[in-house]
Amino acid sequence: MPIAETTKPALAVGCRWGGSQEEPMLLFPEGAIKVQGTGLAILGLCDGQRTFAEILAELQRQYFGADPNRIRQEASGFLERLHEKRIVDY
Repeated sequence: MPIAETTKPALAVGCRWGGSQEEPMLLFPEGAIKVQGTGLAILGLCDGQRTFAEILAELQRQYFGADPNRIRQEASGFLERLHEKRIVDY
């Protein structure tokens, strides 16, 4: 199911940032994952205050020239996978 424009994604309860600034890790009850590149940019915007539409707008500013439809697809798919793993709530 696609993420609604008004959804406000955030890290789930029990999930937090760890590691170092050079190598950020997302810590969750079942383990940890190294986050980098676009995934880091997406998760950095998931503060529970911004809507998915606002997150997409910011990603389009950061990745100027990238296809907006591709940004939407990749961000949506990424967040949906993390939601299934109970790492992101929305």
